[in-house]
Amino acid sequence: MSLDKSDVEKIAHLARLGISEADIPDYADNLSSILEMVEQMNAVDTAAVTPMAHPLDAVQPLREDQVTETDQRERFQAVAPSVDDGLYLVPRVVE
Repeated sequence: MSLDKSDVEKIAHLARLGISEADIPDYADNLSSILEMVEQMNAVDTAAVTPMAHPLDAVQPLREDQVTETDQRERFQAVAPSVDDGLYLVPRVVE
């Protein structure tokens, strides 16, 4: 599929791009080359190819699931203005 001048002008208008008349043939050639490459890629039979999540055979290292923080609720609530039964008490803001 090759693009002509009117196609390039239409694409530039839709993309809100300002291009000069002198550059239109280059844009047409480059966009046509891209479309040809997409057509070639679409022509390849990929039915037997297993989909991949990543092109490299990489393994994601995961850290061990263990507790690293200590419970400091009593320490934090010791400086709170008002606490009751482990909960912070705040003034009512909605009537």
